[in-house]
Amino acid sequence: MMLHAASALCLLLVAVSSNLAIAIRKEKRPPQTLSRGWGDDITWVQTYEEGLFHTQKSNKPLMVIHHLEDCQYCQALKEVFAQNKEIQEMAQNNFIMLNLMHETTDKNLSPDGQYVPRIMFVDPSLTVRADIIGRYANRLYTYEPQDLPILIENMKKALNLIQSEL
Repeated sequence: MMLHAASALCLLLVAVSSNLAIAIRKEKRPPQTLSRGWGDDITWVQTYEEGLFHTQKSNKPLMVIHHLEDCQYCQALKEVFAQNKEIQEMAQNNFIMLNLMHETTDKNLSPDGQYVPRIMFVDPSLTVRADIIGRYANRLYTYEPQDLPILIENMKKALNLIQSEL
């Protein structure tokens, strides 16, 4: 009888400690938001369609970041993007922001292929700005961590085009 009670107690302790370990593990991970690490102070839209709606309504350009969780290039870009105060400020105040971990059905958002990371701009007339590109001829819309000055210039270009064209 004593042995039975001891083994029952052991089983109970194992169950409680493993549930506790799971609870602790869950607590350590920050809650997943729409920012996905690209900037927690930025207001992000959930879908491309929602982004288009807000772009038209607010007269702000839409910035679409295509990325994948397990892509080392995306992770490296995300890290410097999230730490850059100028980018974060512009993104929060002057853009409708969307980051996608899946391809959209809109072929305009992949004019030269479906690669990541890929950043594209859409103006309030709902035109994908194929003229705002990075520095790589083989992947026009990709940026690497050292390309942040180019991305900042392109963000400014997207804002200036709106003021001059619309």
